[in-house]
Amino acid sequence: MSLAALFFYLFAGVAVASAFMVIASRNPVHSVLFLILTFVNASGLFILIGAEYIAMLLIVVYVGAVAVLFLFVVMMLDVDFVELRQGFLQYLPVGVLVGFIFLAELVLVVGSWTFGAGVTGAVTSAAPEVSNAVAIGRVLYTDYVYFFQAAGFILLVAMIGAIVLTLRHKENVKRQSIPVQNARTKAMAIDVVKVPSGKGL
Repeated sequence: MSLAALFFYLFAGVAVASAFMVIASRNPVHSVLFLILTFVNASGLFILIGAEYIAMLLIVVYVGAVAVLFLFVVMMLDVDFVELRQGFLQYLPVGVLVGFIFLAELVLVVGSWTFGAGVTGAVTSAAPEVSNAVAIGRVLYTDYVYFFQAAGFILLVAMIGAIVLTLRHKENVKRQSIPVQNARTKAMAIDVVKVPSGKGL
């Protein structure tokens, strides 16, 4: 067995085991930690096939931002998961039905999926003189630049919508006013009071 095959079985085995533990763990914090472990092993698999850009993307974006955000949200909300699991048996038949439909779709897709003529050769000889990140950048910012900009616009709208929905304006909260701060003078800021001797606090 070669060294690459050994690392493949190591990364794949740990990724599958940690992915199973994500849904099997009773503690949600442990589930998020197993999710981070799954992302790390998936990035190792991407490095083995030469996609180092996607591997670093998994580490920086998903592990460094998304999964850590999940962890903070789960730890801060303090959700009563025992109460949420009380209606589990009630929705179990529907969940089994949906899972069976997804499994059937995956089997149909994998069973009928084949490489197109000349696709493997085109992938290997697309840009042999540049790195993986440079090749992805060229394709992303030339052939799919409009789709890339549309995806960024959709994410911007989603971010603004989340801010608007979660923003709460309280009436009795003192808020910052930049024009009032700029127009403030010494007479407005301080009030000098001469306290007679022996009459202070």
